[in-house]
Amino acid sequence: MNSPPWLDPRTAYVHVPFCAHHCSYCDFAVTAGQDHLIDLYIEAVSTELATLGAPRPVESLFIGGGTPTHLSAEQLARLLGAVTKWLPFQRTEARGPRTEIDGTVPSLPSPEFTIEANPDTLTQEKAAVMAAFGVNRVSIGVQSFQPQALAALDRRHAPEHIARAVEAVRTHIPTVSFDLIFGAPGSTPAAWADDLEAALVFGPQHVSTYGLTYEKGTPLWKQRSRGTLVPVVEDDELAMYEHAMDRLAAAGFEHYEISNFARPGFRCRHNERYWANEAYFGFGVGAARYVNGARELNVRDTKLYVRKVLAGEPPAFQREELAPRARAFETMATQLRRADGIDRRRFHAQTGFELDGLAPAAFALLAANGITTDDGATVRLTRRGKCVADAAVAELLKYNA
Repeated sequence: MNSPPWLDPRTAYVHVPFCAHHCSYCDFAVTAGQDHLIDLYIEAVSTELATLGAPRPVESLFIGGGTPTHLSAEQLARLLGAVTKWLPFQRTEARGPRTEIDGTVPSLPSPEFTIEANPDTLTQEKAAVMAAFGVNRVSIGVQSFQPQALAALDRRHAPEHIARAVEAVRTHIPTVSFDLIFGAPGSTPAAWADDLEAALVFGPQHVSTYGLTYEKGTPLWKQRSRGTLVPVVEDDELAMYEHAMDRLAAAGFEHYEISNFARPGFRCRHNERYWANEAYFGFGVGAARYVNGARELNVRDTKLYVRKVLAGEPPAFQREELAPRARAFETMATQLRRADGIDRRRFHAQTGFELDGLAPAAFALLAANGITTDDGATVRLTRRGKCVADAAVAELLKYNA
């Protein structure tokens, strides 16, 4: 890892597409009802990992889905064995403050190894297997504790599965994160407040809160287009987000990225690298990677991915290498989402551009409207800015011409 972290990956993502059911809001590369492909898929991912040529040490790993815990314990063991063979951890002791040039950050003595799980697929046996391979953080797709919200989101787990899943994790693995969705059809600010209280009872170290988005082509999007469901009104959705900011802050969480809250010392390091617009490896169907300034995206069809990889063909179908100025704007857009904001010195080291020379009129407009603050070293979103982050980013990107 001699190159800076925006060129040389310190983290890696591995995608597991298999699910028992494809939820109606989901636009991810998932595969339901094709469990007969799982063993071939593990072989294909192992083959893609081997294209690294030699083990590449990383500081964090993230196994996402899909539903990684849909795999059997034996299948999980084979997948995690391949992942840890080719992506071993670069173990580092706790170290000093972040530096502007080489990306050094304070690090825990052990690396971060996250796996996503659904409450109804997480068992003691699977948690034990994950722990044996070094998994030390589980992100549970809770989404809601309300049966009516789970039904509206087309989720198949029940609220009672959540406690069993947390118990399974905590028997073997120290860190638990919850994913929650607000704004499901029929939900209310009061119901969302109840969801947050229910989540806090379990004492998670990390909580991600996502406003429901109606991705084009999904069943929920089609229902909204036909008028067969009524989305939550914008004012209620805003109230839900602001309540999350207030309640989680009161519970001791840091709002370190638009959708992510963590107790001190428990920020997701994989997230932090991603939102810094730094490099990362990606393996599996639909996975993206960003290495040496080039971004690649793998095919989204599981059968096609398996066929291509096992035939010795590259699985990527799209490659993009942004011009330096476009990459600087992309870095600006991602870093503004963070509580750390955009640090001018580090931004210049990473992009080669002075921040103030790229979109001065946009930054002036955002500051004048209370969307950002600027202490001379760093530009950050205000509380109001967090509520309109997408619009703020869109204003900045107007200058990318």
